[in-house]
Amino acid sequence: MNIIDLSSGPPTAIRQAAQLLVEGFKDNWPQAWPDLEAALAEVHESLGQDRISRAAIDPDGTVLGWIGGIRQYEGHVWELHPLVVRPDRQGQGLGRALVLDLEAQVRQAGGLTLWLGTDDENDQTSLSGVDLYPDPLIHLARIQNRRGHPYEFYQKLGFVIVGVMPDANGPGKPDIFMAKSLQNP
Repeated sequence: MNIIDLSSGPPTAIRQAAQLLVEGFKDNWPQAWPDLEAALAEVHESLGQDRISRAAIDPDGTVLGWIGGIRQYEGHVWELHPLVVRPDRQGQGLGRALVLDLEAQVRQAGGLTLWLGTDDENDQTSLSGVDLYPDPLIHLARIQNRRGHPYEFYQKLGFVIVGVMPDANGPGKPDIFMAKSLQNP
């Protein structure tokens, strides 16, 4: 497996990355990229200026995973968006490899912090289905992973929860914000 810039991948790489988005998000975040057209728009946008778009590709040219980065705050901060790994290849270190590669790319571009938002739209954590007001931080301090929410994956990679946006995706459906300093590799 090699991690490459998506734009320099095989001719089918962009479509494969888009198909991964639809497949990878359909169970827990079906509105993110409900169809191939929406996913293709996301992938094409990831190839623009102030963006990083990387793919894990096997020797046959099959896209196994894809990660994107978006430059923010004059390049001091980058958003990790999105990350997807083929369902049959999850748990094999591909997601970790893609995140570490993105961190290296962001460091090279002068970035100091990498952040992400990880939605909970279907009761995967103890933050879902509850009114987080008036004190969202108390709920964050007591967060529990109920059904395989990815925030714990990111914690294993050194990300910390830095906030939450209550009701970001509708009542009781928050977005959990996580970040990692890239200053000390």
